[in-house]
Amino acid sequence: MTLFDLLKKVIQTYDEILSQPHRAELAREIRDEEDLFMLLCFSEMLGIPNPAFYYTLELYPLIIERFHEWHIRMGMEKSPLDGVRCC
Repeated sequence: MTLFDLLKKVIQTYDEILSQPHRAELAREIRDEEDLFMLLCFSEMLGIPNPAFYYTLELYPLIIERFHEWHIRMGMEKSPLDGVRCC
């Protein structure tokens, strides 16, 4: 093991030690941002005006698979959208 590899391992370990307490917080922030994004994408179907509807329309095939997880996390047992059957 070279000095460079050892230094790289020490830096990696130090970084893991510093980031450990914040992993749950970062995961929660990422989940909250994804929830907001899903709400933005599906807001027109929920009756909330969405000025970016035209731009988010082409994203539906990509995010429809995650829609079920999202509406369960939001506390809705069944899909709130009539046209989307995921349950």
